[in-house]
Amino acid sequence: MTKFFRFIADTFFAKRYGHRAVVLETIAGVPGMVAGMLIHLRSLRKMKTGYGPKIREMLAEAENERMHLMFFIEIAKPNIFERLLVIAAQGIFMTFYTLMYIFFPQTSHRMIGYFEDEAVKSYTEYLELVENGKVENIKAPKIAIQYYSLSPKAKLSDLIKCVRADEMHHAEVNHSYADDFTNEDSPSSRTSNLNSIEKRKIA
Repeated sequence: MTKFFRFIADTFFAKRYGHRAVVLETIAGVPGMVAGMLIHLRSLRKMKTGYGPKIREMLAEAENERMHLMFFIEIAKPNIFERLLVIAAQGIFMTFYTLMYIFFPQTSHRMIGYFEDEAVKSYTEYLELVENGKVENIKAPKIAIQYYSLSPKAKLSDLIKCVRADEMHHAEVNHSYADDFTNEDSPSSRTSNLNSIEKRKIA
C-alpha cells in the first residue's frame, strides 16, 4: 500500500513538492487523530489507566501534521482543484483508516511508520532541490518561524529540515507501537517505550 500511494504521488505531483506536501499532509493528519480517538475509547471500555501517553502522542502527531499543512499552504498556494482533491482524499482515507485501525491496529501503525519513512525520503529530495538551487530558497512562512522558534531570517531549507525531523519521529513512534503491540495490555511497557523514544529525540 505504501509503494502504491508513493507511485500515485510521484505520478500526480512529480517534482512539485510544495503541492505534494499540501495534499499528503492533509492525509497525514488523519492517522494520529483516528488512533488517538480509538485508543481513548479503548481505555474507557477497559477502564484501565496507562493509555494516556499513547493517546497524547497520537493527538500531538495529528496536530503536528496539521501545522505542516498550514506551512505549505503558505508556500504552494493550492488551487481550487487541489483543494477539492484534499477534501476527497481526506474523506476516503479517514474512512479507510478508521476501519483498518478498528480491525488491524498493529498493521495500521506499521503502515503509518512506512508512510512516514517515505515522507522523510520526499522531504530529503525536496531539500536537495532547494540546496542545489533548482527550487528557490524563499523565506520560511511566519507561522513556521513562530512554531519552530526559528530565526526571523529562516529559509525554506530550514523549514524542510524541521518538518523532516518531525516525520522521522513519527516514523519511529509508529514502528515502535507496531513492534510493541503484542504487549499493549501492559501500559508500563508502552510508557517505557515512549520515554525511550523521547530521550533519543532530545539527545
